[in-house]
Amino acid sequence: MKRKVLMAFGLLAAFATILFCLALPGSQAQAKTYQIGTDVTYPPFEFANKNNKYVGIDIDIIKSIAKEEGFKVNVKPVGFNAAVQSVQSGQLDGIIAGMTITPERKDKFDFGTPYYKTGAVMAVKKGSDITSFKQLKGKKVALKTGTAAADYANSLKKKYGFKTVTFDDSDNIYQDVTTGNSVACFDDQPVLQYGIKHGLKLQIASKPANQGWYGFGVKKGTHKALIKKFNAGLKKIQANGTYDKIVGKYLGTANNSKVKGKTFTIGTDVTFPPFEFANKNNKYVGIDMDLIRAIANEQGFKVKIKALGFNAAVQAVESGQADGVIAGMSITNERKAQFDFSKPYFNSGVVMAVAQNSKIHKLSELRGKRVAVKTGTSGADYANSIKKKYGFKVVTFDDSNNMYADVSTGNSVACFEDHPVMQYAIKQGTKLKIVTKPALNAPYGFAVKKGHNQALLQAFNQGLADLKASGTYDSIKAKYLGADEIKTAAKTSGNDAEDRTFIGLIKQNKGALLSGLQETLWLTVVSIFFATIFGVLVGLMGVVPNKFSQGTSTTLIYLFRGMPLLVLALFIYTGIPSLTGQKIPAFVAGVVTLTFNEGAYIAAFVKGGIQAVDPGQMEASRSLGLPFGKAMRKVILPQGIRIMVPSFINQFIITLKDTSILSIIGLLELTQTGKIIIARNLEGFKVWTIVAAIYLIIITVLTWLSNWVQRRTKV
Repeated sequence: MKRKVLMAFGLLAAFATILFCLALPGSQAQAKTYQIGTDVTYPPFEFANKNNKYVGIDIDIIKSIAKEEGFKVNVKPVGFNAAVQSVQSGQLDGIIAGMTITPERKDKFDFGTPYYKTGAVMAVKKGSDITSFKQLKGKKVALKTGTAAADYANSLKKKYGFKTVTFDDSDNIYQDVTTGNSVACFDDQPVLQYGIKHGLKLQIASKPANQGWYGFGVKKGTHKALIKKFNAGLKKIQANGTYDKIVGKYLGTANNSKVKGKTFTIGTDVTFPPFEFANKNNKYVGIDMDLIRAIANEQGFKVKIKALGFNAAVQAVESGQADGVIAGMSITNERKAQFDFSKPYFNSGVVMAVAQNSKIHKLSELRGKRVAVKTGTSGADYANSIKKKYGFKVVTFDDSNNMYADVSTGNSVACFEDHPVMQYAIKQGTKLKIVTKPALNAPYGFAVKKGHNQALLQAFNQGLADLKASGTYDSIKAKYLGADEIKTAAKTSGNDAEDRTFIGLIKQNKGALLSGLQETLWLTVVSIFFATIFGVLVGLMGVVPNKFSQGTSTTLIYLFRGMPLLVLALFIYTGIPSLTGQKIPAFVAGVVTLTFNEGAYIAAFVKGGIQAVDPGQMEASRSLGLPFGKAMRKVILPQGIRIMVPSFINQFIITLKDTSILSIIGLLELTQTGKIIIARNLEGFKVWTIVAAIYLIIITVLTWLSNWVQRRTKV
């Protein structure tokens, strides 16, 4: 009996102990430990330091991710091949060893989010005369087993006639070259750069090729939770700066440090699909837009897109109003004199298009006829270069839609446009056809003002290389120019089976139209307020008995009333910043433009209204002893204002209409909104009819108001 009681107490004590242990903090969920394989010698990604502790980019990354996600890792430096085999056999849970993600490896492994971009290069002994693959013929080249660089070298050896010898680690391939057994070796660029920086007697003799991304891998179909944790942890350490610190620790500060966190203003065209155009949500999309945003995200900076139109965007960069321009801009020698260009991101060519029922099929049939081009484009350059030879005349437009309409309506017999742009327009319903093969092939480039924003340019180049290596660049192109182009383009532009009636177009674009109208009215109200102040002051200066004041008034009226509104807008928005180096916001530039222009007209009718009052009124007032100022306020102005009021209302109407010209500096008012909608759906006639109707409704209301005021103020 006693024994049974003791056993019962023992069991209770054991149970209590277990409960106590389970209740201890952290005891319920012990952090899981994963076995991670890595290489033995692959600096700067994995190597043993002087304390025989494994360090490097890969080691620090996996440990940082483990810490973020609450698990543990046991890193085993077993060598690349052994690590690969151990993961496949289940001996290890994962591998991080500068392992390039390839289609072949994807058949055997599941990879996490790519964490480092690389490329294979050829290195030779320091002082070697070998500078190209052709010089390898009949010679021996050292490779590391199982690497992407080895795959790249093996893909070249038949073409260039060299032999290969393989080793299990990087140290042996480097030694094989430095001792003269092999004349060259192939390895990943950052690995070789790190080795050379730390005393390796080699030199890189080729540009990076076969570019790819390193990835963390697990056996296919297993450890999905580990991959999920790796991806989540990588995102966290990239966001909190740990990733950059790790890479900087071994490879120095990243090249994009000068642009990281900054916001750059990027000018672009208004209507140049599929490179830039607004979707039905009024957001700018297209190859150029997706590309610059992806590069900005890749390099850690932000962009503010300004849809100014091609010419205005170019001028904005030259004047410093914008930091760069991406607008399907062909790289030419003339433009290189004013701009620094990125590496080309797209190759295009110019084609000639004619109306669908046209009988013109070649350039020689253009003699004596008119051809439409778009200002500042390579298509215009090409047309102007051959117009003398083929005897045709050229008419220019500021946007593609008007150029296409000029041909489809028969005003011009043909137009010249970049091939992908013309193809896209035709598939969107433009009633034209291409009749020539692409000519004047020219690459597109991102541009900055010459000698300025070099860090932005370098970041663009680096980001472009990264996007090409990761496949994102191809995805962006395929989105707009892929095999299923018609479906993709329609889906992207919001052009899929939409109601193209007037009512349907209004419903689809009511948000954009109301936004444009709001901007138009706001511009009008603010501008007329300041224009009235300016005009009244200048008008009064013209009637005071002072020759200097009268001369100043006459000069200001003559200057601002005589200058075309478009020229004045461009002078203020792009000309003044070119001289002062200070940016002027587009809205401010628009208000200042309208203030001076409309104010000059107001000054003229203020001056005229006062002078229209019988001069005897002033003489009578002065003879009664009233000073000039009081006579003006009490006698002359009340009569003059009665004459001026209808003119003020009319000037308000004129200002409302003049806001449409400000689309040239990128203000998204009603006219610019119409251009953007047309660029998407190419329904020029219907959209302009809707825009015209909106203007007419507002102007009609203002006209009624003017007539009512005029009736009320009659003597």
